[in-house]
Amino acid sequence: PRQRSLRDNPIGKGLEALCASFISICADKQVLRATYALDEVGQDGILRFSFFPLYKSFRLQSGSILRQDVEPSEAISSKLNSTVDGYDDFHFDRIKHLLNAALAGHPDDTLIWDQIYHAVMQSAMAERSRIISDNPIGNGLADFHAEFNSICDEKNVPRTPDALGQLDQENLRNLVLTLLSALQFFPASRLLHSGGIGKNLRGDIIRLQSAVVSDDFRFDFDRFNRLLNAALADDLDDALVWDQVNRAVTEPTPPPRPMPSSLQQTPWLHNTGSFANSSECRQDVDRVLRSELGPLYVGLPRFREAFFGRVAGLHAASEAVLKKCTQGSNPLLSSEGWRGWPAGAKEGDVLAWFDDILAKLDAFAEDHRPTPTRRRRPLAQPNKPIQGSTGERKLDVGLVDDPDAGKDSRCRWSQILVPGELKRNPSADRASKAWLDLGRYAREVLAAQDTRRFVLGFTLCGPLMRLWEFDRLGGIASEKFDINEDGLQFVSTILGFLWMSEEELGFDPTVVTVEGQRFVIIERDDRTERLVIDKLMARAPCIAGRATTCWRAHREEDPQVRLVIKDSWQYTEREEEGELLQEATEKGVVNVARYYHHETVQVHGTDDDTRTNVRGGLDITTATNYRPERSMPPPSTIASGASRRTRSSSTAGRKRSSSQISAALPPSKRSCSTSSTKAGNDALLNRVHRRVVLRDYGEPIYKASSRSALLAALEGCIKGHESLLEAGFLHRDISVNNLMINEDDNNHSLFSFLIDLDLAVRQPREGASGVKGKTGTRAFMAIGALLGEQHSFMHDLESFFWVLFWICIHYKGPGEDTVVPRFEKWNYVDTKELAELKKGQVSHEGDFIRTAEENFTPYYQPLIPWVNRLRKAVFPNGGRWEGKEIGLYARMREIIREARKDQKVSAET
Repeated sequence: PRQRSLRDNPIGKGLEALCASFISICADKQVLRATYALDEVGQDGILRFSFFPLYKSFRLQSGSILRQDVEPSEAISSKLNSTVDGYDDFHFDRIKHLLNAALAGHPDDTLIWDQIYHAVMQSAMAERSRIISDNPIGNGLADFHAEFNSICDEKNVPRTPDALGQLDQENLRNLVLTLLSALQFFPASRLLHSGGIGKNLRGDIIRLQSAVVSDDFRFDFDRFNRLLNAALADDLDDALVWDQVNRAVTEPTPPPRPMPSSLQQTPWLHNTGSFANSSECRQDVDRVLRSELGPLYVGLPRFREAFFGRVAGLHAASEAVLKKCTQGSNPLLSSEGWRGWPAGAKEGDVLAWFDDILAKLDAFAEDHRPTPTRRRRPLAQPNKPIQGSTGERKLDVGLVDDPDAGKDSRCRWSQILVPGELKRNPSADRASKAWLDLGRYAREVLAAQDTRRFVLGFTLCGPLMRLWEFDRLGGIASEKFDINEDGLQFVSTILGFLWMSEEELGFDPTVVTVEGQRFVIIERDDRTERLVIDKLMARAPCIAGRATTCWRAHREEDPQVRLVIKDSWQYTEREEEGELLQEATEKGVVNVARYYHHETVQVHGTDDDTRTNVRGGLDITTATNYRPERSMPPPSTIASGASRRTRSSSTAGRKRSSSQISAALPPSKRSCSTSSTKAGNDALLNRVHRRVVLRDYGEPIYKASSRSALLAALEGCIKGHESLLEAGFLHRDISVNNLMINEDDNNHSLFSFLIDLDLAVRQPREGASGVKGKTGTRAFMAIGALLGEQHSFMHDLESFFWVLFWICIHYKGPGEDTVVPRFEKWNYVDTKELAELKKGQVSHEGDFIRTAEENFTPYYQPLIPWVNRLRKAVFPNGGRWEGKEIGLYARMREIIREARKDQKVSAET
């Protein structure tokens, strides 16, 4: 290609201006017109009379000739400019050979362009050396070194670069992410030219960091080995570090697996609420939680105002308490900081100090307490697991609602109001350390408290404190401050946590408690109804996500009719589940939970959304670590049905109908797309709090009283799915918790039915749903869905098979679940690996039967031949189905009906 470009773009007479300039300057200098005269012309003459014409002659052609070389033409032009304009840095030797080639009697185009490239690259290398020299790394990698040392200590290996070979992939990935995070903030990264397609090296680093974070990234240690070694060297060589950065960013990243059009298929997201029958090992959960939370934005300047500004009288009381702290001969706070603050900031010492200082501040503030509030006290039990979590979880420090809680008290996550994380080293104030640890605690709090909308917390790394808020979009934090230097802010923080109302701490004010009875109020058919909550049915144990919560309830005036209240946090771009359910019910869909009511929850007359209502309008683009590349907006194309923004909304005793809202909006706002290039906050994600009430109540089918009942319920749910499809809806989230059974004679609900249309879409589908992604329970996802195929009813039918397969392995009887290590990893491995695991389960009949015999519980052993028959129907010849076959509905139901007639299946156990 380069030779073709040279042939198609000859220099020809393009050197006439240069030759004329050279003749003129030789005449002025009174020297012979020969190339050796260049030495006599002098630097000033060459720069002024020779190189400018040369540059002008070649500038326009540089794109076509040099485009095939190392860098794009824009970079070449920029470096030609810098070579000419850098008069003070001008070096004749860089262009001497170029001028000689250009002034030859018979110019050689190839030689001339080679010399241009050589001159440009020499200039670029000199510029690069100057940038690196003027912007040293210094001790900017201290956090990276601290993390490396910490990992080595945990692994009991020497703190030397040789230890890299002894670390597992997760440790290495975290080290790379920490290093890349540090490197992108050095001035040199913004000044050095891109080694890839970006404007500068910093853009390349950010792109690589995003790739490494992705679950689909195939981590290759060899790609980062040299960079890690250079960064860990005792005698840091800045030039070598940046060379290795350039090498790492320019090495091709394997493309993600091919998928159908992104406008048609919404990507799956993985969060901690989608585990099935898992012991929730911390290492596994942390990996998923890190992905779920995404970027944690810190340093938001208005954070304190947004969350602590709501506490009445806090500022005045804090100033008064601070004044008391500084009085006396032995003040609690002096110019050296808080009295008794442990110099080494050891965890045990800090916990004792924190407990003491909190009690003193609370006592000082007694006269300033605005309203009577329930006493709270700190809980410091870092070595004692908190009750109420699936996996064993401990909490460094926190505030609980039990005033009598002490060191030996047994507390539950349902009592933790404000979690805290302590770290001895200030350098632990980063995503992979204190931030993630606090996020883990926030997840437990949200899971255990069924009306909690968000959680406030804090990290204390050495004397550096940061305030946090976790909600259904993720986590955000304040600017950090030194508690020994900013006493007022510390006092205000402690008093704020002690005085906040339940609503200010994140509890849902629309769930009202009176004399121990909880209820919500809705507006339905132009009248007010009070729905009394009987019990919690389910709550998704996640932070960022839909966070679905379901309660069994009844109307206050009709206790015999059971209802289900479902709260969830949906992306604003999605069509409301309530509207889909209402339409499905009106169309007479069978075996799908029937519609009763839906609304958008309102708090104080405002739609309860995350960005505005929960976060008080805080703008994450003001965070100190915000980068536009890390916050992707929803896709620009939204399905015709999904773009509708109409909704019903209510507060306690207040409701807006869909028609009222639609009428209030001009047509352009009633159906609009969210542009992916739109600037500002409108391009950022948001979730809104929605409430749906259903007429049908049941329990997950794994609680069926017998094998026959389980199969009957499964058959009914498959019928419901087909009915839903015939009405124009595709469910897309078949899992054990979305297939329900009702065996209570006093419950007038359907015998079996599907629930949860959160991820349902209309058929045929014209585009993506407009959301960032969708989550599901991976254990039940079809192989094709795991590989990114456009979702169809065939994927859902395959999911019915995986539901039955999973139940037979994980349940010893009705509702008696167990954890099976071989299958637990299905919750955590990446989607491609899980797809391969599932293929291996079903590809060979003998292997499948052997797996079933080894893993089906004794209770479900009689189902082995029938599950195998389902396998053969769903996976013809042991392979994935190739086309859509509507007749599969009937075949699956027929196999299930025959299984119910099997005496071994129907026999009592």
